[in-house]
Amino acid sequence: MAKASDKVRELLEREIRHGALRPGDSIDERSLAERFSVSRTPAREAILQLAASGLVTMRPRHGAVVAGLEVKDAIAMMETLVALEGEAAALAARRMSAAEVEELSRRHAESEAAAREHDSRAYIDLNARFHAAIYAGARNDYLAGLIRNTRSRMSFFHASSLNQRARVERSWDEHGGVVRAIASGDPAAAEAAMRDHILSGGRVYADLVAAMPRETSAG
Repeated sequence: MAKASDKVRELLEREIRHGALRPGDSIDERSLAERFSVSRTPAREAILQLAASGLVTMRPRHGAVVAGLEVKDAIAMMETLVALEGEAAALAARRMSAAEVEELSRRHAESEAAAREHDSRAYIDLNARFHAAIYAGARNDYLAGLIRNTRSRMSFFHASSLNQRARVERSWDEHGGVVRAIASGDPAAAEAAMRDHILSGGRVYADLVAAMPRETSAG
């Protein structure tokens, strides 16, 4: 059974991922405890877990706030994510079973309605499921962990980019290219398709980070 602190952390991660909590927003231990009907101990533990993962920054006299990013850090993370996601797609093209490829294709199809209807909240979750299927198919847990840790730091800006209609639809179309490359068993094509996909989203993401007030983007 999941600990209370884990449940609180997961709910907060979801809110950060969806953009409900923005960089610079404070996270108060007492308010969390009341909101989630838990004692202050698991609320405090959840905050510390988020701080350890880089999603929350502890500020003297201000407590915990949702972490932001300097532009230079955002660029560095995006460059890293391009390489990591590309490698995951290449490995998936070599290692995925036929059943896993079919599941990946199904997850892609499931997300079409959300993309076409610009249902960003639904698409963010479906997008995560799509990429998770690729990480699983890559058969490299260490690589998957690196990707997830990097993506978690970029959650708010990723959610903001997917609030743009054109980006959601383009993202879904790009996923189709990734699926076709993986299904063909072509690692080079899969890597190229995924790198292009991440770079495409990265351009929107970089603009969002650059537009944030300096004190907010820095966290």
